[in-house]
Amino acid sequence: MSRPRVRVENLAKRYPSGAGVLTVFEGVTLDFAPGESVALVGASGAGKSTLLHLIGALDSPSSGEVFFEGESLSGRPDRDLAAYRNLSVGYVWQSYHLLPEFTALENVQMPLLIAGGDRKQTEDPARRWIGRMGLGERATHQAGELSGGEQQRVAIARALVRDPKLLLADEPTGNLDRKTGETIVEQMLALPAAEGITVIVATHSMDFARRCDRIYRIENQTAVQE
Repeated sequence: MSRPRVRVENLAKRYPSGAGVLTVFEGVTLDFAPGESVALVGASGAGKSTLLHLIGALDSPSSGEVFFEGESLSGRPDRDLAAYRNLSVGYVWQSYHLLPEFTALENVQMPLLIAGGDRKQTEDPARRWIGRMGLGERATHQAGELSGGEQQRVAIARALVRDPKLLLADEPTGNLDRKTGETIVEQMLALPAAEGITVIVATHSMDFARRCDRIYRIENQTAVQE
């Protein structure tokens, strides 16, 4: 069996709460393989988003460790964690967080421009991913002129433009109607087979979850595979 792309080991997250402590989950150990899709399901507040944030190094665990390709994220300098977030991980949120005054193409180029690429060099990869999302004819439209589904597809293209090995998605269809959401699901779940990307998605949609390779349910402060 190949080494997991991501492993969380004995992971816990706790927050101060009044005079006590709120435990979101503890003792969670999970593996995520290269090129698979995994859904995280559970009630609101169960810890789905928290787990994504820990895997993506947007937050730190209270105890336990997150490993990426066999190397622990714990204790790494801030610059190393920033490199991990920028190069190895793509993020997609329920809200699209596009810059409305820029075109779809410019929004997708943005991570490459911030990393120091010039406008000409970054155009080809941005166009490639916009095309993969079926938006080639909308590349020059301002983000504010796009529908919600189109904006989410631009957001996915932006998350993938640096060819990450891991895509983390938090309720990516939550703001979309059923038909548009189905398009997003199909495009996201094509990525593991086509690109070898590990896709981890937090969702309330069991239709979405059942189409993933595996499902983990987060409840009662732990995670259980369904």
